[in-house]
Amino acid sequence: MHLRKRSILDSALNEAQTNLLRLAAMVDEAIANAATAFQEQDVALAHAVIANDREINHLRYELEQMGLMILATQQPAASDLRRVLSIIHIVIELERVADHAAGMAHLVERMQHDQPFSSVYKLPKMASRARRMISESVEAFVNNDLETAEAVIAEDNKMDKHYAKLVRHGMVDMHDDDYIRLANYLLWAGHALERIGDRATNIAERVIFTVTGHYPEFERYFTEALDEVGDLDEIDD
Repeated sequence: MHLRKRSILDSALNEAQTNLLRLAAMVDEAIANAATAFQEQDVALAHAVIANDREINHLRYELEQMGLMILATQQPAASDLRRVLSIIHIVIELERVADHAAGMAHLVERMQHDQPFSSVYKLPKMASRARRMISESVEAFVNNDLETAEAVIAEDNKMDKHYAKLVRHGMVDMHDDDYIRLANYLLWAGHALERIGDRATNIAERVIFTVTGHYPEFERYFTEALDEVGDLDEIDD
């Protein structure tokens, strides 16, 4: 690639990644504030999360347009092309994460006249893990860190287990008629955090694609499909 063109592309990629980190920081704050607002039933903080979601949406679209502009004007190839495509993919994932946080904040608006929680069980741990997974997956992308990306993917199993425990405790609470509404809200908040873990996994898988050119989610699906075919052959025997 011509030296000047390489310099322009590098500058554009650096600017995009800087803004990607800014978006990730805003999303991390949204998760933290939404979780705190939910646990403390803080309506004012919940309103701040909802209001800030518009700014996150705006930055997401700016970054998406930036990526499209790089594709159109710089025509990147190979790993550069994968990186630009991944930036577009990741900003969409981060914007969806912010939507989950805003969803938790909207729950707080609905619970403001309910009694306080007797317990939020695994919710604080889920929120902490969700924030760590998002942060580490984005850092892995910026640093081309496959090891951290793989660790984030493995971490999703722990998030799923936390959610399963939360569901069990929430179902027990539903035996108390006066607590059914709050128990439902707790399950919805837990589901939002579990989905954030899934989004972090998607970002981590995009890191692997950027560095290696392979789609781990597709290869995992293909392997599982082959295993199912093998199981059917055994049944026929």
